[in-house]
Amino acid sequence: MQLSYDPKYNIAYILFKEKKEKVNSIKLSEDIVVDISSDGTIYGIELLNAKKQLKGKKQKRLTLRNNSTGKEIEMPF
Repeated sequence: MQLSYDPKYNIAYILFKEKKEKVNSIKLSEDIVVDISSDGTIYGIELLNAKKQLKGKKQKRLTLRNNSTGKEIEMPF
């Protein structure tokens, strides 16, 4: 899984799987688009207005947590 962020356009993309086939982009809301294949595999989720989607108003860092190990990585956002 990979999380990428474009600060110029304030768009984040969560990539679950490399696209090896044609995917359909389904707009779930004004700020969320899901890329899904015909067999139901989710390849990624695009977050428009990403800062609003990924953090609260007071939060200045993004925390990635591995629930199985308990390890966390923080990065500025």
